[in-house]
Amino acid sequence: MDPGQPFEEEQLPWYRPDQFYPVRIGEILDSKYKVLGKLGYGAHSTVWLCRNIRHTGFVAIKVCTRDADQSAPIHREMQFYKHVSLLDSQHHGQRFIRGLFGTFKITGPTGQHLCLVHPPMHMTIQELQYRNQSRRLNEQLLKWTMSNLLKALSFLHDEAKVVHTDINASNIMLTVDDESVLYDFEKAEAEKPSPTKVVDDARTIFGSRKLGLPRDSLWGQPVLCDFGESRIGESHRGLIQPELYRAPGVLFGMEWSSSADIWNVAVLIWDLFENRHLFNAMDENLQSSATHHVVEMVAYLGLPPFEYMQRSEITKKVFDEQGGWKGAGGTVVPQLSLEESVSALDGENKKQFLDFSPRAFTPGRLVSATTQAKYAEHNAKVLRAKSRHSRELTGREKPAKNGAMMPMTGTTNVSKN
Repeated sequence: MDPGQPFEEEQLPWYRPDQFYPVRIGEILDSKYKVLGKLGYGAHSTVWLCRNIRHTGFVAIKVCTRDADQSAPIHREMQFYKHVSLLDSQHHGQRFIRGLFGTFKITGPTGQHLCLVHPPMHMTIQELQYRNQSRRLNEQLLKWTMSNLLKALSFLHDEAKVVHTDINASNIMLTVDDESVLYDFEKAEAEKPSPTKVVDDARTIFGSRKLGLPRDSLWGQPVLCDFGESRIGESHRGLIQPELYRAPGVLFGMEWSSSADIWNVAVLIWDLFENRHLFNAMDENLQSSATHHVVEMVAYLGLPPFEYMQRSEITKKVFDEQGGWKGAGGTVVPQLSLEESVSALDGENKKQFLDFSPRAFTPGRLVSATTQAKYAEHNAKVLRAKSRHSRELTGREKPAKNGAMMPMTGTTNVSKN
């Protein structure tokens, strides 16, 4: 390992070594979690597979950067888990939310670090998608993923009154059903350790290791993760969402609600099934452009209702007094069609796919997650039957510790073709 080359979290543009706790493999955290290996890192944390030496079993521990609990994303995530743990809900959709077993703090060389204890997760839906040669989810996997995601949102929107605001393919992960991948990880790290970079006597940076593939293609369930951008409450204002998934009301500075998540999911479908973004949202110089984003919406959906335009002063920049497109910045409404944007399906299957697509600017015309979930479940009834049968056999469906929900870990046999 070249000591002069950035490694792992050192590659982050804002990386500062004093912000990260120097976790070591073999270390015991909180007197009970033995660190087995590194699963990855993010903007404000590193993630480690650990074994609970008191109760046998594996957990994933997110070790946050120093004082990260004071940052907005970590604060929101903690508030979210506290909020939902107090609901005492029986809603089926909470099983498709990543659970939190607990938290603790550790003291490092430069301060305290919050640690979040989660059930281990396997790969993201995006990683599963890219395992396919076509880099698309097949129809079966798409329906299965959408069914779980919409059930999760039904719980969030209807009972928890929470808007996720950051739904993307990296925030949907597969639970671990085949625990042999965890034992294999532990064995592989012990027999052939991951690369390391020794910085000084106090700090060694460890390389990340991925979990192997489950045996017999037995994958866990797709669940919704990462609640660092979630908002509690039914109505909000402010900029949210990844740019290409941003709902029109958000672009126009309007008040927004759970319908922003529904728009987000509808646009995400193109990423998963067509391996392309529905919207480009760039100008002729390939610079990000909200105006070009809106004109693409107009091309696909038509002009919004006149009363909708009256809800924001920003709409006056792109629509005239009669409700027509102004041509701001020289933009012209392109010839685009939702139907023609779907290349992998035809007939009834294509119609079902388009039923999930964004069909209108007006939030009131976007179908709720609960209704969409029922429709998705109807289309995925074969998958659901297999999943239920496996759960009955394994008896693996159980509540989480400390009042927080735990995602369902029932077995589903998933084709990767």
